[in-house]
Amino acid sequence: MAVLEKIRKRSLLLIALIGFALFAFIISDLVGKGSFTVFQNRNIGEVNGDPISNTDFREKVELTMKGMGANASTMSAVNSVWNREVNNRILEQEFEKLGINVSGERIINLVKNNPQVTSSPMFQNENGVFDAQKFIDYIADLKASSPQAYEQWKMQEESIITNAKQETYYSLIKAGLGVTEKEGEATYAEEGNEVTFKYLQVPYTSIADSTIAVSDSEIKSYINEHKDEFENGANRNARFVIFKEEASDNDVKSTEEDLAKLLNDTKVFENGKEVTVAGFRDTQDVAAFVSENSDISYDTTYVVKSKLPAKFADTLYNLSVGEIYGPYKDGDYFKISRMVGKKPNGSVKASHILISYEGIERVQAKESRTKEEAKALADEILAKAKKSGADFGELAKEYSEDPGSASKGGTYDNIVPGQMVPEFNDFIFDEPIGSIGVVETDFGYHVIKVEDKYETVNVATVARKIDASEETIGELYNNSNQFVYQVTEEGKDFEEAAKAGDFRVRVAANVEELGGGLPGINNQRGIVRWLFEDATSVGDVKKFNIPSGYVVVQLTGINKEGTQSVEAARATVEPILRQEKKAKQILEKGKGKSWDELADLFNVRSRMASKVTLANPTISGAGSEPAVVGTAFGLEAGKTSGLIEGEKGVYMIEVNAKNEAPKLENYTVYRNTLKDQNVTKYSTSVVNALKESADIEDNRATFY
Repeated sequence: MAVLEKIRKRSLLLIALIGFALFAFIISDLVGKGSFTVFQNRNIGEVNGDPISNTDFREKVELTMKGMGANASTMSAVNSVWNREVNNRILEQEFEKLGINVSGERIINLVKNNPQVTSSPMFQNENGVFDAQKFIDYIADLKASSPQAYEQWKMQEESIITNAKQETYYSLIKAGLGVTEKEGEATYAEEGNEVTFKYLQVPYTSIADSTIAVSDSEIKSYINEHKDEFENGANRNARFVIFKEEASDNDVKSTEEDLAKLLNDTKVFENGKEVTVAGFRDTQDVAAFVSENSDISYDTTYVVKSKLPAKFADTLYNLSVGEIYGPYKDGDYFKISRMVGKKPNGSVKASHILISYEGIERVQAKESRTKEEAKALADEILAKAKKSGADFGELAKEYSEDPGSASKGGTYDNIVPGQMVPEFNDFIFDEPIGSIGVVETDFGYHVIKVEDKYETVNVATVARKIDASEETIGELYNNSNQFVYQVTEEGKDFEEAAKAGDFRVRVAANVEELGGGLPGINNQRGIVRWLFEDATSVGDVKKFNIPSGYVVVQLTGINKEGTQSVEAARATVEPILRQEKKAKQILEKGKGKSWDELADLFNVRSRMASKVTLANPTISGAGSEPAVVGTAFGLEAGKTSGLIEGEKGVYMIEVNAKNEAPKLENYTVYRNTLKDQNVTKYSTSVVNALKESADIEDNRATFY
């Protein structure tokens, strides 16, 4: 109920809660949809001729970014909205072909089955029953009073309609995916049948990569044989140097020295007179001193030891009142700290068992009981808790109705004054350690045990951020400009110029047109746009400002849409071909060898794989090896295989035992599970297939 109270004040939270099953198009028709002009030349894309308005798209991107949080990048939101819009349009076109629609009755049923909505007092009549008109009125009021929340609701509304249609659509797919009893039996066998075998593995790693040559022509042949795997959109290759604004050694030293000067008194002249200004060690107004000199504000809270900086907690906690520690480096800051005060028993560890009763909205009782019955039960538990050898934690797990602590034995640690409701607070701070008693609050009756008490401290800290000085920033600026000049005007090679300046060159391969930046440099669309400009040629260099300093980028390659080049595919194909060659060498060398001969030849030892199944073909000590496990199931017990080309090496196996799972009367459970798995798999495949065959125009790069 406390959450519902907050909902009344926060419309956006409500929208988030009711986002999966509400009144959809019915509500929009009742409160009006509004109107706006769609300019045909402002479309961000089309799906089979159905335009995606840039205006509408941009609004959805903004709302999506707000929902994703402060650290969300624009492009992540853009791509999320784009995928949703494309999928929705493709499916909507299918819905139209199939005549799939959502009736008002179905929407109402969805609402009635949504407890998050129907249980809200906002939408209930005087009898506590959900009132649809109240919800309609709420949406209408939302449109008038909070346009932003209403727009978010409209997005949810669209999602509701689409989800309902998709449910029908995928139900049709499910109906067409028949799974036989035999298929269910086969699934059961894959999971239940077991094989145990010993094996010899000649790992591919036993042959050094340096001894295996892979030519460009071999890579090209592989690409031609697997063209579908190497089709890609236009992309760019680049290399870059980051000039990061960070404190130099002198800046670090200077920050520490400046902070140390604040410890002691200083002499200054005011109105022609010498005046002593108290330092941090002797100041009588600690709060004012910290406020004036620190980059982090003063926190007057008394805290337990665990709330202090972990690395320095012991030292700081054990300071005497008035004692100073520092300067010390804590992350990106230098700090000096002073113990301001200590409070014995300032924090408490306590356990409680909450017993609620009818009429208390904040807690969901395990069973219906009156206030009197709750008090009697609390007293009964109190008596049990006070018995010698009683385990309060186990009693809490059995009886407590506090969802936040019951599973943890009812324990709350590091409780500070005012954190709990007054009655609870007074008991745990007034009573000594070990005390057990019953307290009544607005939540019900609490059986409370005071477990422990701790001293709390207040430590004042003056912190100075370790930043790059103006001198360092100026030097960085000059270095970046000089580097650009050497490459663009003096004609020096990018790599050589970077090496001479002791700068690290980074590589960005296959940068896509809708990428958000370069590796390690996010949210820098300007760089990506420059790489794709018609005027940018291979070898061109440009300097960009970034939040952390500067980056100098050189375009090194232009990859057009289509099949990847040998160079672009090398990182993928070369390891595959190298492994094939290693396997061939091992197979040729081991051909015709017996078990012992193979072991001696490659200096490998026999290992055991126990109770392996086809459903999980993982061999202990080797990893996933489907071909090896499949071979094992095809052999009789006592038989030895020939050489098997596996994922991690070449194998020879000898089957020790095979165990079949006992037969069942029927395999309905396995058949249904397989059917559900197929629905999930084919539902995704259907959307992907529809996208591949659709005519999609993507203009995102023009707008972002």
